[in-house]
Amino acid sequence: MKVTQEDLDKVAVLSRLSIPAEESGKYIGQLDKFLTYVENLKAVDTENVKPTTYALPIQNVFREDVVKPSLDRELALSNAPLKEDGYFKVPRVLEE
Repeated sequence: MKVTQEDLDKVAVLSRLSIPAEESGKYIGQLDKFLTYVENLKAVDTENVKPTTYALPIQNVFREDVVKPSLDRELALSNAPLKEDGYFKVPRVLEE
């Protein structure tokens, strides 16, 4: 597929891009190479290929929950600008 100046102008308008006239030749070449590559991909036989979300196999890796000592509540609240009844007090975000 040969990309023309009109094609580049149309893509620029749809993408809300401003392409300087002196750089348009470079972008026409890049867009042409990309579309040629996509055309080549159409020739690849994908009949027996299952759709996939990830290129590599992924599995969840779980670890055991282990109870460990945590930060002391008073120490955690020591620098809090607002605290109430042993908790951080923050401004209300959601209205009732």
